[in-house]
Amino acid sequence: MKSTHSDPTVQPVPASVVAAVDAADVTLSNPRWAVLSLGANLGNRLETLQGAVDALEDTPGLRVKAVSPVYETEPWGVEPGSQPSYLNAVTLVKTTLPPSSLLERAQAVEEAFHRVREERWGARTIDVDIITYADVVSDDPVLTLPHPRAHQRAFVLAPWHDVDPTAQLPGHGPVAELLAALDRTGVTPRVDLELRLPE
Repeated sequence: MKSTHSDPTVQPVPASVVAAVDAADVTLSNPRWAVLSLGANLGNRLETLQGAVDALEDTPGLRVKAVSPVYETEPWGVEPGSQPSYLNAVTLVKTTLPPSSLLERAQAVEEAFHRVREERWGARTIDVDIITYADVVSDDPVLTLPHPRAHQRAFVLAPWHDVDPTAQLPGHGPVAELLAALDRTGVTPRVDLELRLPE
């Protein structure tokens, strides 16, 4: 008998939000670029990353413009061997959403894939982090921009550099230079895996 199990789906955006975003799309002639980092180390990691990319594309006021190659990386901040390895990627998006709404959408995607926040740096089905939003620099504790540890993380900088070699991390400089200064041990390109750009 065929399984009736269905993939997790992100709840539809409320109609009132869609209307507001559609209005913004008309009035905002210059959508902002944002960089999002994706990571998964539980379940079908590649399928989950693709699901997250597709869910982002389905967000009113947001278009996924580029998806990086996939990397396999050792977990950050935990004992070696205590967690499965991650698949990581970076996506570049253009959006008319303000940073707070983009954060809400990122968290909704995480919840749809049953992300559990029980411990810092714990294993997770999906992690969606906003790395940069245009050139915004903010120390708001709810959403610090750019991401406060991005400049230290090869698993963010390597795929980002692949998809945008001239990228700049606000307050820190060229991504290429930041990446060159880091140890890339445990951050391995997975040329056998690929994420599709939504059509």
